[in-house]
Amino acid sequence: MKMKKIAAALMGLSIAASFTACAGASTSSSESSSETSKAETTQGSSAAASGDTLTVAIWDTNQEPGLTKIINEFTQKTGIKAQIQVTPWDQYWTMLEAGASGGSLPDVFWMHSNEINKYAKYEMLLDLTDRIKSSDKVEMDKFPQDIVNIYNYDGKQFAVPKDIDTIALWYNKKMFDEAGLKYPDESWTWDDFKNACAKLTKSDGSQYGYALKPSNNQDGWYNMVYSMGGEIISEDKKSSGFDKEGTIKAIDFMTGIIKAGYTPSYEVVNENDPTVLFESGKVAMITQGSWMLAELCNNDYVKANADIAPLPKDASTGRRVSIYNGLGWAAAANTKNPDAAWQLIEYLGSKEAQQKQSDLGIVISAYEGTTDNWIKAYPGFNLQAYLDMMKDLQIRPYSKSTVVWENMISEKLIKAWTGEQDAKTVCADIAKEMNALLAEEE
Repeated sequence: MKMKKIAAALMGLSIAASFTACAGASTSSSESSSETSKAETTQGSSAAASGDTLTVAIWDTNQEPGLTKIINEFTQKTGIKAQIQVTPWDQYWTMLEAGASGGSLPDVFWMHSNEINKYAKYEMLLDLTDRIKSSDKVEMDKFPQDIVNIYNYDGKQFAVPKDIDTIALWYNKKMFDEAGLKYPDESWTWDDFKNACAKLTKSDGSQYGYALKPSNNQDGWYNMVYSMGGEIISEDKKSSGFDKEGTIKAIDFMTGIIKAGYTPSYEVVNENDPTVLFESGKVAMITQGSWMLAELCNNDYVKANADIAPLPKDASTGRRVSIYNGLGWAAAANTKNPDAAWQLIEYLGSKEAQQKQSDLGIVISAYEGTTDNWIKAYPGFNLQAYLDMMKDLQIRPYSKSTVVWENMISEKLIKAWTGEQDAKTVCADIAKEMNALLAEEE
């Protein structure tokens, strides 16, 4: 591998990547996310496997216990040892970039739709194409084609899908009861949502209807955009959707809620994650990805006061849309143990392991037919709401330079969130710059 070339390329991209949130964050698959920044980095080197132990890098501490169980079962079956290392999302990509530049990537690690093009382009990932073809455990036609495609670069497959994620509405039952409101259900429109925000907001600032910040795209305003008939990027990935009427409508809708005082100020959400505000009883509703299930369902306050409903639909289009994404299991091209790394990925992508991932309530597994038991993982909550959101799915918007234009969008949206500029002006500015960025991809 031409490490000097890779190091130079990564140096030019590392600053942009450092501002990205996950699948999970708040991009996901997944979503992630600023929530996972609460994780503590597991001690140990992120270099390629030491001795006979594979290193497995992830960013979500909530998933570590369940995945450890699955990996331990893999070890019992094969004798191949593997150890999970958790690095918070905010540092994860910096860690991978440092490992790539120094020739010491983890053996197996999570890959995200935002980053796959960069890592595949510079030959940092193990090509799994032939291994998948000869496998009797990994059946790629059992995974959503959109997610399979994400991790395919120039006709080669560089990751096996791990999971899928959808977005749903979390609400505080106690606050709804006190306001005399019926709980949200499948009949709710975004107008119903806005009206509820008004009634759930207290004038003394002790309680707000909803909380969101510009970087919460997959788990926030992206869903409104597609529900209202807009788009973030064209299907051919050549043009921005921010000049579309539906997109402007969605941003105007969200900033209208902020302007009305139904959400904490931008300054507050910038310093305090919306999920934390919900867990502390400061806001009545949040929209959140299924990847945050372990965090929310194990929170004592949430267990006592909250439940889950499908997202609202748009009254005009009739659509109730969930953005979805999925992580992939990838391996380092220069791993010292390529066969062992593949065996682990092969097992993690098998129906057996995917079923266990769902049964343990870790995330919604990507493998077809493995989600039935997932809704039983936390019986006190309506997990079915997340599965109901699969009826109208939109793959998380991406292109070759997703990180760059997403960071730009988040920054420019601050002007709309704070009321410095109106939604139409901000969207026009975003469309112009995003189109320029997309033109550079060709």
